[in-house]
Amino acid sequence: MLQFFPGRSNAQTAFARFADSVMDAEKEFNGVVLVADQGKPVYHKAFGYRDLNVRTPLLASDIFELASVSKQFTAFIIMKLKEQGKLNYDDSVSKYLDIPYKGITIRHLLTHTSGLPDYQEIMDKHWDKTKVAGNTEILEYLRIYAPPVLFIPGEKYKYSNTGYVLLASIAEKAAGRDFIQLCREWVFIPAKMRSTDIRSPKEKKATKNFTSGFEWIESSNRYVRADSFPDADYTIWLGNRKGPGRISSVAADLLLWDEELYTNHLIKQSTLSEAFNPMKLNDGTLSAYGFGWELIDDPKTGKTVMHTGENPGYTTIIIRYIGKHKTIIMLSNNAYPELGRLVRKFESVLLSNN
Repeated sequence: MLQFFPGRSNAQTAFARFADSVMDAEKEFNGVVLVADQGKPVYHKAFGYRDLNVRTPLLASDIFELASVSKQFTAFIIMKLKEQGKLNYDDSVSKYLDIPYKGITIRHLLTHTSGLPDYQEIMDKHWDKTKVAGNTEILEYLRIYAPPVLFIPGEKYKYSNTGYVLLASIAEKAAGRDFIQLCREWVFIPAKMRSTDIRSPKEKKATKNFTSGFEWIESSNRYVRADSFPDADYTIWLGNRKGPGRISSVAADLLLWDEELYTNHLIKQSTLSEAFNPMKLNDGTLSAYGFGWELIDDPKTGKTVMHTGENPGYTTIIIRYIGKHKTIIMLSNNAYPELGRLVRKFESVLLSNN
């Protein structure tokens, strides 16, 4: 049911009614929507089921896989290490890791301009999927098979999960500590994100309010749990990887994170600001990605950053309208493909209420 908040203005109440009308028309959406204005939720509602098989009603406090929305946290850990003087963005990756690729910097990894090959393709082809791989195994297979780079570092933007695996391993090398512990101590705990963590498969199963991811199977004309097909579910056989995904959270925690990014509590604003600058490519043109954030250049929305995520059974999105201090967060556990369209509907009204 809709959560009402004390002191809600008439505009906020009107927005909630509008949001309900939008969601009433979205019969297939299964997940949670949170919309915030000036750091306060004006709409926070769950739709559908935590598990579509047993039809347990979904709650706004249920936990979702964030998938690639996790990348902003990986980038944050690297920025925190830069702030502490433990690394520099233009350091060579080879300074920290033994990889068969030269001329790649930490900045290239952060901005998806490294040209590195896809590690998932390598692991899918060669890894024994009865076992669970992590960063150590991924780095080993990159060294063993060493597929060529896709382009010269800095030549162009191409989204790279491989780069974010390497970033987590670099963070561990530079800090001398486990990446998961760094995330907990530098982000989740100080931000009071009590439902957020990088969980093992065993921990996920033990968490009662963890959602199950479902995918639509056209041949069966029904939703099926994504983990019903282990060989096709890389989150199982790559279940120990760190950096490109694996953080699980709730919408309310992501709003806490969003609010922290307006302060100097977790990191200095001067350090964070570089995350929201585009990467200058070798030819002088700019990409539309900073450090763990996609950058939106649209005068109608003002300064805006966002990220999406996709895992088997899950789709996620967070959009921060920084110039207007407004936020949209959507988490789906039935791989809902239309989050972008939903966001545009909410955005059209949310940004008109200044």
